Amino acid sequence: MVAPDHRVIHLRDKFEKVNIEDVEWMKALASEAGWIIITADVRIRRNPHEVAAWKEAGHTIFFLKPGWTDLTFWDQVNKFTKCFPDIIKEAERAERGSAFFVTVNGKIESLN
Repeated sequence: MVAPDHRVIHLRDKFEKVNIEDVEWMKALASEAGWIIITADVRIRRNPHEVAAWKEAGHTIFFLKPGWTDLTFWDQVNKFTKCFPDIIKEAERAERGSAFFVTVNGKIESLN
């Protein structure tokens, strides 16, 4: 069971800047422990500057594999809420800076 103190916070709710760069928000979150990043932006793992910022921040990151963005909003919500407890469990076991893929079917694959 997922502890009730886990929350999902959208990037726009955390940062006022509308188009904040990935490196900027990653560096800003580096001073706050315990963040788990969930993103559909798989390009982050290919950009050396973004990878360095994420590794330096030490946050665990889950990349939603291609296919998630092809779903309707409500299908995304439905699938995400079903796999959220598994994401939390995996994040709690993960080493700092770990990375994972989450398939549309909820399978979690380590990228480490």
